[in-house]
Order: sequence, then structure tokens, then C-alpha cells
Amino acid sequence: MKMSLFVVAVLLLIPVILAASASKDSVKSPSQKADLEKWAIHDMDRPLPPVVDPGPAGPPAVAPFDAVVLFNGSDLAQWEDAKGEPAKWKVEGGYMEVVAKTGSIRTKKGFGDCQLHIEWATPVVVLGEGQERGNSGVFLMDTYEIQVLDSYENRTYADGQAAAIYGQYPPLVNASRKPGEWQAYDIVFHRPRFAADGALVQPARLTVFHNGVLVHDNDVLTGPTAHKARPPYKAHADRLSLSLQDHGNPTRFRNIWLREL
Repeated sequence: MKMSLFVVAVLLLIPVILAASASKDSVKSPSQKADLEKWAIHDMDRPLPPVVDPGPAGPPAVAPFDAVVLFNGSDLAQWEDAKGEPAKWKVEGGYMEVVAKTGSIRTKKGFGDCQLHIEWATPVVVLGEGQERGNSGVFLMDTYEIQVLDSYENRTYADGQAAAIYGQYPPLVNASRKPGEWQAYDIVFHRPRFAADGALVQPARLTVFHNGVLVHDNDVLTGPTAHKARPPYKAHADRLSLSLQDHGNPTRFRNIWLREL
């Protein structure tokens, strides 16, 4: 019980700790800019982040009292497919599982600035390699992706491994657990700001902890996630759905909750 209260306290403090860094100039740091200019998207020569053992998985994190619980382990009442129809993923054993070719799912409610907790697991049985292993994604505002992938002893391009801001930034370290083991993302997201005429005023920023290990520290996003491209920002609503990707692999998710900031 004491440990659960400690975990909740730490999670609640994350946005406070980040408040000072969130006020930095809304431009990429010199190192970020140089990194993006040096490496092409999905460049296999881009250095892979060092591997860090995050330790064994603990019990599911307890949602704070002010959190919006997006998946309670029993139904997909708060989710729908891209057409607005009921989500068709499987629910059993307290988790949801991607059903291939049924499509990605999204929350019925939209969100902007937020603190997100989500737990996931790739299949125990390893099939394929690279991007074929447990591929999925967490899309903030249905637009900005944090990659989900089995990156345990599985080589792929650095900006597409687990916890990468897909197509932009690799994680600082590879904190992946073995296939089938539960993993967690704790994400602090600040949405982009746009002027009335659609011009970008402030880009989106992301801080991500993978299995409790910092892997993105207030990173400035270049724009939306796209396939083999880094397109510029396009003005959108202040609140959009959180979505989870169907990439054809039976990846599992559980204990999804969000705090609006």
C-alpha cells in the first residue's frame, strides 16, 4: 500500500517537475536540430540508444483520483474505430488486444495537454524481426506517435524502435523488457498552439518515461507523424482523440488513464 501511494505521488509530481522546462523557448535545441539534419528518416546507420535494464515489472500503477480512466480492463465503452463504430479489439483477462485488420481505435473523447499512463505487452511468441515484432503505436491527438514495438534484442532503425517519437527522435536509452512482459509509458504531452490564421505559434513537446526510465526530455516535435516523411504542422483542434494503432500484431494494452493538464 505504501509503495502504491509512493508511485502515485511520483506520477502526480511529473508535470510539476517539468513546469520549468516547459517554459523554455519553443524551438529545437542545437543538438536536436543537428541530429535531424544529419540522419535521414529510418536511417539504419543512425546510432542505436544504449540498452538499460529497467528491472522487473511491478504491479499496475494506481490511477490518481483526478485521472480519466480510459480502459478499466472489462470493456471498450470509451473507444471506437476510425468510422465512429464500436471498437472490435478483443478484451479478456483485464487487457485489450489488437485484432488484426479491424483497424486502429480511438477514444470517443478528445484531449489536449495531458499526462498519460499506458501499459502494453508484445506477444510472447516472437515472429518476424524488426518492425514486424509487436508493432503498434500510441498516437496523442490522433497525430503524434510514440512507437510500440518489441525492441528486446531486435534490431531496427533507431527512430522506429520502442519509445521512439516515430520518424523523429530515438529514445535516449532502450529500456525494453522481454517479449510478453508488461511495459509502461508515462507521457507528459503539451499540444501545439496555433494562431487564428493557422500559423504555428508553439510546437508540441513530449516527455516520456519507459518502464520508469527517462527516454525523452521535453523534446520538441517537428510536426505530425507520417510514413517516411517529416511534414510541417497543420492547424488542428485543441482537443483530439488518443488512438492506438492496429499494425497487424496482437499487441496488448491495459491500465490506461490520463490526467488533463
